[in-house]
Order: sequence, then structure tokens, then C-alpha cells
Amino acid sequence: MTNLNRDISTATLFIAGLWGFISGQFIIATVLFAGVTVLSNIAPKAVLTKA
Repeated sequence: MTNLNRDISTATLFIAGLWGFISGQFIIATVLFAGVTVLSNIAPKAVLTKA
């Protein structure tokens, strides 16, 4: 996944999670925020460099 795709995915999930939190859907918002965390922190560390 390229940096642009990851940034777009992260922003989309974050906005959806924020909207879910504001509208009172706390469980869905929690799952979306967890997805944002995985995409922004864990996924970049799993990328292997080419030798």
C-alpha cells in the first residue's frame, strides 16, 4: 500500500469513527478508531525492504 492510499484510508476511517462517536454509535466508533491505529502505527512497521 502506498503512502497516499494509507493516508486516505486512515483519514476516511478516522472521519467515520468521529462521525460514529458523535452520533452515539460508540461500539462502531471504537472499531473504526482501532482500524485507524492499525493502519497508522502497525501496518508501516510490517513493510519489508527490498535487498
